[in-house]
Amino acid sequence: MRTLVLLGLFISALATAQTNTYHISFDNADHHEAKVNITFPELKSNSVIVRMSRTSPGRYALHEFAKNVYGFKATNSQGEPLKFERPDPYSWKVSDHDGTINIEYILFANRGDGTYSQIDETHAHLNIPATFMYAEEFEHRPVTVNFDVREDLNWKVATQLKEESGTTYSAPDLYYFMDSPTEISDFNVKEFDLDGQSIRFVLHHEGTEEQFSEYFEQVKRIVEQEKAVYGELPEFDYDEYTFLACYMPNVSGDGMEHRNSTILTDTESLAEGGMKGNIGTVAHEFFHAWNVERIRPDELEPFDFAEANMTGSLWFAEGFTSYYTGLMLCRANVISPEDYIKGLSGTFNYVWNSPALQYFNPIEMSYQAPFVDAATSVDPVNRENTFVSYYSYGSVLGLALDLALRQQGLNLDDFMKLMWLKYGKTEVAYQIEDIEETLKEYAGEKFATEFFSKHIYDSKRPDYQKLFESTGMKLAQEEEKVYFGASLRATEDGLEIVRNTFKSSPAYKAGLDSGDIIISIDGNKVTTLEGFKSILENNENGIVKVVFKRFENERETEVSLEADPSFSISIDEKASQEALKNRKNWLEAK
Repeated sequence: MRTLVLLGLFISALATAQTNTYHISFDNADHHEAKVNITFPELKSNSVIVRMSRTSPGRYALHEFAKNVYGFKATNSQGEPLKFERPDPYSWKVSDHDGTINIEYILFANRGDGTYSQIDETHAHLNIPATFMYAEEFEHRPVTVNFDVREDLNWKVATQLKEESGTTYSAPDLYYFMDSPTEISDFNVKEFDLDGQSIRFVLHHEGTEEQFSEYFEQVKRIVEQEKAVYGELPEFDYDEYTFLACYMPNVSGDGMEHRNSTILTDTESLAEGGMKGNIGTVAHEFFHAWNVERIRPDELEPFDFAEANMTGSLWFAEGFTSYYTGLMLCRANVISPEDYIKGLSGTFNYVWNSPALQYFNPIEMSYQAPFVDAATSVDPVNRENTFVSYYSYGSVLGLALDLALRQQGLNLDDFMKLMWLKYGKTEVAYQIEDIEETLKEYAGEKFATEFFSKHIYDSKRPDYQKLFESTGMKLAQEEEKVYFGASLRATEDGLEIVRNTFKSSPAYKAGLDSGDIIISIDGNKVTTLEGFKSILENNENGIVKVVFKRFENERETEVSLEADPSFSISIDEKASQEALKNRKNWLEAK
């Protein structure tokens, strides 16, 4: 996320500048512990504050990594103990040194994903901010780190850090170090060359070589199709990009982009659904190598490791990337055009049937990221009625913009390419107004102003009926189905409402809420979802009497059923030849 200095200057800097050195070992991996040692040399001030990060690149919420650190010690160059105090929950202030401070601590780590670290007998899966302390005043110093791998477990190191020798790696500054996740395990590697740069896929899994080869062929086609959108690859540092994939039963599903690498984690093996189930994350995260890593929102520069990071551009940075995720799978022949089009319905309904749109437009929805982006809280929230994911919101807006542009003889690919040339290749951070101005430059002022005023600064739904017709698709509403408006699960006592009921839905208007247990409908006891559905479908007057339990007390209400507001998106078998041509140009490989 920072432009690196030229390699020659970096080598020179390493030779002359004071370097902070890190060392990590994993003797107690069975109990998820690592031992970390850090040396800060050539110190000028009497006191130095070292801290654990509270955030991580690619995340927008606070994560408080300090909670997993203990056994802290500080010594000088002679190994003599130094005084330290805790000015806040995240920091250690060390004083009265002799020009050098040595830090030692134990890290507990047992969540393998894109945000946290995990250490066990299968691997050391390290997200750097969740693993290593830092001193902000030395952010421009080079860093070297030695990973003391478990040779008895045949561990190897994979990372975007620069290999110096053996298991010692380097970064030109703190930011690059913090942005460099590392997988240490007995992994496999495949790579291919594209335009003089190496695309590596590191895979830690329990599958076969044949499965990896099949998966890797899909990865290659995706990389080639995403490059085709922008016309070129980014200039990856050290001419190398690395996918760090860990498909193991002990990890948590995730994907997290970084400057020259990405973390991919999932419990599904390639043999047990991961061949298709995991590949979408590959497409999403690699697209980020352009959109968000280099075409970067101004509010995220520089990234703040001490506070939550907020930007109103996530509908574009994450949402448009989500739009291209499915499109790239289609163009890379990983999924068929029919499956791609059919798959649009779920996201479409989630967004456009949400009551949350009356509260927030896409920009304001992006501002919710510090509260929803893997954030945790113990008090209940009303997200069902107040929040639509900026991933999904931006995705359906990206779809609308692409189809609208194509009606003008343009397309979203070329607009993204223009954003790349203006803000990505140059690595000049953009503001929301810059997206609008670039769209004016590409498609004209009237088109851009109307799109932004209706769909970005407001929450109006585009005319998808016409947009879909232009590419041989149909949009239909499921009006023959009955709509109740509550998410239910079967219990021994009845059907429990497990989420807040949707505002303006029949259940909401009848006063039903999360936690209520429906006992009977029209005098018929209900204990299964199938029975509940059957009663509603056979109701003739559109009103049902519901007996439910709340706080151990039985209550009764009437629910006026409505037509299902859901839409279906499908291929129009009667589409014109022009529409079929438009769809082919949209979905075919480039």
